[in-house]
Amino acid sequence: MNRIAALVDAARRARCGAATLIGALALASPPPAAAQAPAQAQPAFGIPKQGVTFETGDTWQQNGQRMRLYGVQACIRGTTFTNQAGARVDCGEASLSYLAAVIRDASPACVPVAQIAGTLATIIVVCTAQVGGQPLDLGTILVSQGFAFASFSNDAKPVYMPYLVAELTAKQAKRGLWAASDLPHPNALLFKTVGNQR
Repeated sequence: MNRIAALVDAARRARCGAATLIGALALASPPPAAAQAPAQAQPAFGIPKQGVTFETGDTWQQNGQRMRLYGVQACIRGTTFTNQAGARVDCGEASLSYLAAVIRDASPACVPVAQIAGTLATIIVVCTAQVGGQPLDLGTILVSQGFAFASFSNDAKPVYMPYLVAELTAKQAKRGLWAASDLPHPNALLFKTVGNQR
């Protein structure tokens, strides 16, 4: 919690116009109806301190269910970048570690907004953490600090525009993974894969 609170305090001191816009949008704008929210309001649930398996920097399992953050794309595991010490580091592991640390420190509450069928159904969630007495969207924390990215739909449109604004601000400030000159941006890799399959 101290690390996240320090980041929030630093953002407040900076008073960047874009950061203020991101915060206002993230707190004021619920995910769009396109998220296919269930007809009945779903109760919020916490993420337990024990028994959570992190799969990626945007997906985890708890209580036998897979959770995925709405509108967020983590770095892809197995892709690498060069860190400030000159070592090659797995980008997906860096995203995963940051997500795990934020969840551990901020204890967010999540609300399901959709479900994707599969062998292990994936529940799409929106999560909010209390940081320094302020409710902050978990996706915004991850993206604005440079450890995740805005996800895009198959037609190359951002799933949730405030996350793209947060991503561009993090990129400009070279926060988190953006400090690497050889960052393997997941969306570029995913669209390249889709293009090669056509």
